[in-house]
Amino acid sequence: MDRELLLEIGCEELPAGWLPGLTNQVGEIVDAQLRAHRLPPESPVDTYSTPRRLTVRVVRIPERQSDLEELVNGPPVSASFKPDGSPTPAAAGFAAKQGVDVGALERIRTPKGEYLAFRKRQRGKAAVDVLPDVLRDSLRGLMFPKAMHWDAMLDDGKGELVFGRPIRWMLYIYGGRVVPFTIARTPAAQTSQVQDVSTGAVTYGHRFLTTSGRAGRAIKVRSFDEYRARLLENFVILERAERHNKIARELDAKAQRLQGRVSRTVSHETGLLLEVPDLVEYPSVVAGTFALEFLDLPEEVLTTTLIHHQHYFPVEGEDGKLKNAFLAVINTEPDNERTIARNAERVVTARLRDARFFWEADRKSPLESRIDRLGTLLFHKKLGTYKEKAERLEHLAERIAREALGADAATAALAGQAARLAKADLATDMVREFPELQGIMGGVYARAEGQPEDVWKAIYYHYLPIGVEADAPPTRAQLGKATVTWAAVSLADKLDTLVALIAKAGELPTGTRDPFGMRRLAHGLVRVLVDLPELTGLTAAADLGALFDAGLVPRFDERNPEHRRDFMFFTAERVRHLFKLRGYLRGEIESVLAIGTYVGPFEAHQDEVQILRPLDIRYRLEAIRKMRGSKEFEALAMLFKRVKNITKDVVSDRASLGGDETLLKEDAELTLASEIDKRSLVIRSAVDRQDYYKALTELAAFQPVVNRFFIDIMVMTDDLALRNTRQQLLARLRELVMEIADISEIVDEQA
Repeated sequence: MDRELLLEIGCEELPAGWLPGLTNQVGEIVDAQLRAHRLPPESPVDTYSTPRRLTVRVVRIPERQSDLEELVNGPPVSASFKPDGSPTPAAAGFAAKQGVDVGALERIRTPKGEYLAFRKRQRGKAAVDVLPDVLRDSLRGLMFPKAMHWDAMLDDGKGELVFGRPIRWMLYIYGGRVVPFTIARTPAAQTSQVQDVSTGAVTYGHRFLTTSGRAGRAIKVRSFDEYRARLLENFVILERAERHNKIARELDAKAQRLQGRVSRTVSHETGLLLEVPDLVEYPSVVAGTFALEFLDLPEEVLTTTLIHHQHYFPVEGEDGKLKNAFLAVINTEPDNERTIARNAERVVTARLRDARFFWEADRKSPLESRIDRLGTLLFHKKLGTYKEKAERLEHLAERIAREALGADAATAALAGQAARLAKADLATDMVREFPELQGIMGGVYARAEGQPEDVWKAIYYHYLPIGVEADAPPTRAQLGKATVTWAAVSLADKLDTLVALIAKAGELPTGTRDPFGMRRLAHGLVRVLVDLPELTGLTAAADLGALFDAGLVPRFDERNPEHRRDFMFFTAERVRHLFKLRGYLRGEIESVLAIGTYVGPFEAHQDEVQILRPLDIRYRLEAIRKMRGSKEFEALAMLFKRVKNITKDVVSDRASLGGDETLLKEDAELTLASEIDKRSLVIRSAVDRQDYYKALTELAAFQPVVNRFFIDIMVMTDDLALRNTRQQLLARLRELVMEIADISEIVDEQA
């Protein structure tokens, strides 16, 4: 305790979605500021949070700053002394500035010559004198998704202090004693009701619960252990994990009393159980019910009403069907549980009555009849309405199904039908009230109309996937018979938006700006193509460049090559991101992506992505990963870097390769030529079958031959004809390797 640092920033309720990031951020910033102020923590920096507080605890920090030694450079020695040895004004001025005599200065040698210098030593201050600056800079350093102006300022010359929510108190103690610090109010806000916020040795418990005295009163503490214990006495559970476990236990217990369990929708598809611990300081669970008649609503409507709008947990029976019950997490210890439950039931019932009205009203008109109403909904000011988008999607989905996925005419027609109806639910009352259900309700309404599974499931899931994780929904089991139609519609929707935004609206995301969610769309696009076999059973390796061309329509197409280039570079970055998240190394990824830039003459277009087949990239990466344990393959990668350097000026026109092979006389070069002739057909046949592991295995067999070639043969000989022939021989090898991957990138990764 004698060297323990405890900081609590008490504020108005922070949004639950901010807390996990802020909890990590405040610890990192305090740790960085302690180190910046020469008070490096001697123990880990622990962080805690509730909706009303951010807490940092360090068991031990130094009692004093470490001493600072700084070498201050002065004028050159040549300009510092006169011929008689007396100091010049330059030397005297530098010494005076440092507060010492010229004789106290040192001479140091630098690359520019000899200079005068002064070694300034500053004794470290006591920790308690430095800690106010640590807090000041920590408050300035915290970043929020949205920051508030709340008429506060710091005395650091930077003016106003913005924060996520207004700060109401600060607990800041070191060794049991308060570290003084004040957040002042701006002059315009200073009244008798608006006060400065100063640090103290007090915290505050639950707003409404108390064991004695007034709820929310100040609580004096002197150490972290006392702080945590006194908060618990006053109905604040500091550790998030404890709140989470308490909620999970009570949810299970309440669900069992209802002869059910918490809905799997909560466990598998939402983050509700991860979110609610950041909504409460002292959680309890109450159970409520609603009328059985509401179970006639689609399950998606019920769960959205309960989960997204009320943060309640649906309950299902052992058969997996929803029960007319829910569980609510509250931020209090219920004295009268039934009264609280009744109030929650009243709110849920009102929401479900609205949902039932929308459900019944929307089904009076088929989805097809809503297409015209999409003409009143603007997609983008430069791209027209959703009706126009629906028309584009219909043609694009059919084309993708036929050309990219190899579907028959009937399946392609179903894909076009699903794409035409995919956005129709945007004109329904249900989606206007519950926007989280767009796409899903379109599928539900299509199912209710009797549309085939190929159509309604394609509509239902067409916004998915939204991430690059291999296990992200939907699964092949969920898609059922609609695997191909869904893939076509999902690809068409994402592709149309990306192509339209790039080619017509001139939009591309930046490092800090992506208002149209283009990265998310591209992630979904790439993920469908990479995992096509698992999702659909198809093995078509679609090229993103060809898809871009398919997505262009006359109103967007100005035939500007920059548009295609931007699209290819953008999606290539998303491909890199996907495979990086799946554990592939940078060199492995770049070795395969280099194939997309390698089209036509070797020296041309090396900075442009010409071909990008995500599924084919995956197959190549899987083969490279399997080969990484082969010593011959790793050695060949090293040698191939040398091959590329020697042949960098040799044009990659396969018809012209070879040179005058009659000039080859040495055994090593004849052996290499023979091996290339012998293995080329086998390797290219394996590449045609996408059996890249077989192709790489054959390539690895070149290693001893290539190694011997470089030992025995001087490529850059003075005989220009012989030099050209040997370079052409190596270029033949280069061409063969580059049909699979630029394995020299693996060498760069190891370096």
